[in-house]
Amino acid sequence: MLVEQNAKKALEFADRGYVLESGCDRFEGTGQDLLTNPKVGELYLGAAYKET
Repeated sequence: MLVEQNAKKALEFADRGYVLESGCDRFEGTGQDLLTNPKVGELYLGAAYKET
């Protein structure tokens, strides 16, 4: 398990990831799925986040 402030970098290496909000599981999937999920990007990775 890894808890990291740099979510973008952590998800690049993660086999599986979970996005928690107020202690509840809001999103889950592979690291790549979470990185490319537009809702996760908008809400948690910064509105200007673009996958390159």
